[in-house]
Amino acid sequence: MIDEERADIFIRAHSREFPDYLEELEREAKEQEVPVIRKGTQELLRFLLCLKNPQRILEIGTAVGFSALLMSEYTRENCSITTVENYAPRIKEAKKNFKKFDKKNKIQLLEGDAGEILSKLEGKYDFVFLDGPKGQYEAYLDDILRVMDYRALLVTDNIFKEGDILESRYALERRDRTIHSRMREFLLKIRDEDSLESVILPNGDGVTLSVKKWIKDENT
Repeated sequence: MIDEERADIFIRAHSREFPDYLEELEREAKEQEVPVIRKGTQELLRFLLCLKNPQRILEIGTAVGFSALLMSEYTRENCSITTVENYAPRIKEAKKNFKKFDKKNKIQLLEGDAGEILSKLEGKYDFVFLDGPKGQYEAYLDDILRVMDYRALLVTDNIFKEGDILESRYALERRDRTIHSRMREFLLKIRDEDSLESVILPNGDGVTLSVKKWIKDENT
């Protein structure tokens, strides 16, 4: 039986470091109790970006801009990143960080409710990173599918919700049961979605990878 903690330490010791400014930004975010993607997710994201080499990226959930900045480091110069955030203090911090690290021309921040923005979004994206409000993942999915290009990759973070999703909803506090139910519904929906092929990975707090595949009845 593999000791998961020891395995994690081993993996970290054999992983390439991230740029210094990202490490510093991550430390600052943690000190301010702002959530950023975990190391396991960071490493997976870096690998997928290098593999996929996307041209247009959509991110739901900017926070202070850490993950958007990480994605900007591992994509070509002409790759455009559109990120969506609704919380004013984090919007302010993200804008400051994009300017500070000279990424404001590569990263476009859309301010407002993600559901409203997604419903009006046009064009196609070949890489989507979903890391917004966990209880809204399922509500966002139809519009995300609409803007995903053929063979686009959807990466969804925090699907374990600190392990809560692995438990029975009746083992949780009543206030946590709604998110539990909605996340379970989201996972079932992407499993049963004909246009997607999905897999769940244990990286970080749980990640799903979903690729949009060709369907006979579609013209794309």
